[in-house]
Amino acid sequence: MHLLEWLIPWEFSPAFLILFFAGAWLFWRGCAVHRVSTARKVLFWSGMVILYLTMHTQLDYYAERMFFIHRLQHLVLHHLGPLLIMAAYPGQAMRAGLPMRWRVRLRDFRRTRLGRGIEAVLTNRILVPFLFVILVIGFLIPTVQFYSMLDWRLYRLMNWSVVISGFMYWNLILDRRPSPPAVLSPGGRVFCPIITMVPQIIVGAVITFSETDLYPIFDLCGRAIPGMTAVTDQAIGGLTMWVLAGFIEVFGVLYALSTVMRLSARNRLPQKRRPAPPRVPAIS
Repeated sequence: MHLLEWLIPWEFSPAFLILFFAGAWLFWRGCAVHRVSTARKVLFWSGMVILYLTMHTQLDYYAERMFFIHRLQHLVLHHLGPLLIMAAYPGQAMRAGLPMRWRVRLRDFRRTRLGRGIEAVLTNRILVPFLFVILVIGFLIPTVQFYSMLDWRLYRLMNWSVVISGFMYWNLILDRRPSPPAVLSPGGRVFCPIITMVPQIIVGAVITFSETDLYPIFDLCGRAIPGMTAVTDQAIGGLTMWVLAGFIEVFGVLYALSTVMRLSARNRLPQKRRPAPPRVPAIS
């Protein structure tokens, strides 16, 4: 297969292309009117490129026929791609890329009760980390995985859900502002990746050391790499979730720690209120 043939999508998705090019256009347009550093541009475009290569190329064919490639795909969709893009802080630039009329409408909508409700859900400090973990682990339940790989609607729901939850999660963890206005406190941004990392490591270890075929759907579809056994495929996939995903979460912890130190150096951490000194009655 030639290199250009790898770029041909296995399953064409108009919705993905619309969202992808809309986001790219807004960021590019925003960079023309808003100051964006080179490092932020590199992070954003790197994340966009790997998301496209993972979701809309021939790689999707192999992800449907090899468990470890499927886990590598979700590593990018759930962890690496959203992390790179959100580390570029694209929101400010993308808002600047909107036409003025749309910016005014967006501002007004965010002030409505519906807008505030949507924003509260998308940035909820409990719901977002819960979805980040449960959507990965839930789709790894053998029965759920079996039907998700057979039904194209469930398969797309699986991929889209992990991408969206990844953006929501890293939006909270990589926030560099003090709290408020940030949803999570600086310390909470440090401990949150540690908490979400543990169940993913446990599930990855269980899959790695399993000696039975947990996901026979890949044999039914026909493994893309002949000669690789189901147990070997599972072991590599489990290690991907156990080690590589854990490494990215550790990066999130270190990044959050750097935010704490930066805010502390600028004296922008929340200060504990000291009790007022007792009042001494005046002597008449």
